[in-house]
Amino acid sequence: MTGSYVAAIDQGTTSSRCIVFDRNGTVVAVDRREHRQIFPRPGWVEHDAAEIWAKVRAVVAGALAAAGLRADELSALGITNQRETTVLWDRSTGKPVHNAVVWQDTRTAALCRDLGGADGQDRFREATGLPLASYFSGPKVAWLLEHVPGLRRRAENGEIAFGTVDSWLIWNLTGGTDGGVHVTDVTNAGRTLLMDLDTLQWDPSILAEMGIPEAVLPEIRSSAEVYGTAVGPLAGVPVAAALGDQQAAVFGQTCYGVGEAKNTYGTGSFLLLNTGDRPVPSKNGLLTTVGYQLGGEAPVYCLEGSIAITGALVQWFRDQLGLIRSADEIEPLAASVRDNGGAYVVPAFSGLYAPYWRSDARGVITGLTRYVTKAHLARAVLEATSWQTREVVDAMFQDSGVPITSLKVDGGMTANGLLMQHQADVLGVPVIRPVVSETTCLGAAYAAGLATGVWGGLDELRAHWRQDAEWTPRMGVEEREREYGRWRRAVERSFGWLEEGSS
Repeated sequence: MTGSYVAAIDQGTTSSRCIVFDRNGTVVAVDRREHRQIFPRPGWVEHDAAEIWAKVRAVVAGALAAAGLRADELSALGITNQRETTVLWDRSTGKPVHNAVVWQDTRTAALCRDLGGADGQDRFREATGLPLASYFSGPKVAWLLEHVPGLRRRAENGEIAFGTVDSWLIWNLTGGTDGGVHVTDVTNAGRTLLMDLDTLQWDPSILAEMGIPEAVLPEIRSSAEVYGTAVGPLAGVPVAAALGDQQAAVFGQTCYGVGEAKNTYGTGSFLLLNTGDRPVPSKNGLLTTVGYQLGGEAPVYCLEGSIAITGALVQWFRDQLGLIRSADEIEPLAASVRDNGGAYVVPAFSGLYAPYWRSDARGVITGLTRYVTKAHLARAVLEATSWQTREVVDAMFQDSGVPITSLKVDGGMTANGLLMQHQADVLGVPVIRPVVSETTCLGAAYAAGLATGVWGGLDELRAHWRQDAEWTPRMGVEEREREYGRWRRAVERSFGWLEEGSS
């Protein structure tokens, strides 16, 4: 490879993108395509993995065409992906055996309760850093093996492969049924509930408890190394990085020091705090997770607060309620009123994630009076993201003892200035957006470029980071805490809606 460009595939919950970067970390070209959201039953969320692979091929071709580049001008390709979404496919045909079960899907709630037994959600937390919840991939695999006829036998015979979306893409990129590489990286493996945080290997005892045969599993590798070489339109390009989307954003935001934090606003929102070379156990509803691992170096760990629904709430407001025609209409509508009119929207559509981990919760709107208009509801929809982030920041401080003095932000919702100002107000610290706000792709590109020598080290990557905008707090402490108290009461109203034994 003689090129000085790096491409990154960002396979997200609602769409796939490919971005081409130059040596300065500047965006050269972008292509993006959405894929279908499949809702077979309440609480079930699926994707067609074959459709995702087709869209990924299309956006790669589109980005290269927009950049006016040939594949041989790329030095490397990195991948970042929606994390816990689970794909099982036939090794001989390359076809998925079932729709991908998405991270938001709650069908395994009853299975998780059964697995927890007397220990409950904490049964596997010491080994994995995670609560036993429907969010993660392991229970999704167990459910599919149990409910798809004949699948368990085929899995035990080695005919079936499991992977999160990174594994599915790498396997296809490197040849698929003709020699495709079956791997995952530590950040994605760490979100399955099947990997030991200390050894960075699959945990045999957890596999046995969930009834998952080791034959289906990918090999766990670091986040930045050459896994294989692409075939087809990208023939010869090293596939050299994989990171779960939120860890990729940590890397793209250059949060390489202990205590540095970022929040990504997408379908959900995810706040990660770098805790260095040791995993920090959480007692306050956070996840302990691998942030990244560069080749043979020691892994870097993070505390994470995962919020299920933020950007997806705006989609719901648009698509299900029909109160706006496009997502960008919500900001001027919300800005047309001074406040939320006393209304609060708690988007527990698939239960609540951090810091509650309540799969029995369901969405509520509280504080309604005849005074409330759709503009007040629009404001409440945006504020729900800020308040959920505030809850995670509080939990993070309780676990780590490290106060957040500013917050780096990225993702599509950071274009909404009203939301970003409210976020600064409710946290009481500056909120800072970089020039390249879509840092998931940038992080995957950085990792791939490090693995192939495009960049020489972390200091060089830090030098690329540039601030684009900053919002400073305007809300007084008394108002902030009063509104926060009302939000917390609204959250309590969402508890207990799903009856015991339901899924």
